[in-house]
Amino acid sequence: MARAILIADDNLSIRRVLRSALENVGECSICGEAENGATAIDKVKELHPDLVILDFSMPVLNGLEVLRALKRLRPTMPVILFTMFKDRHLEAEAFAAGASVVISKAAGIDTLIEQTRVLLKYSKPC
Repeated sequence: MARAILIADDNLSIRRVLRSALENVGECSICGEAENGATAIDKVKELHPDLVILDFSMPVLNGLEVLRALKRLRPTMPVILFTMFKDRHLEAEAFAAGASVVISKAAGIDTLIEQTRVLLKYSKPC
């Protein structure tokens, strides 16, 4: 059974690339997309994904604000912070807010897919 993933990134091109790459991973299905932080929270409430891939820099609410809200709503749901702005300070804040993993977009899609598989394998269905 495919596990549902929500992609939250303000860049349409990145959402399309992630959707395409993740849909080719047999155990994944994309249940929705969000272009800003507030929409991401609404989509999680509506769609109940098994995992969220979350950008840090988004309009309305940034990734850390969204992460904190998601962890209040669904504390066990894995969240990957996928960002261009990875540094030690942001990484520490993200983990404190409840991120499962922080991945730099520069690390590439293969790293994201690998971490997605690991998290979905070891997380309980939400």
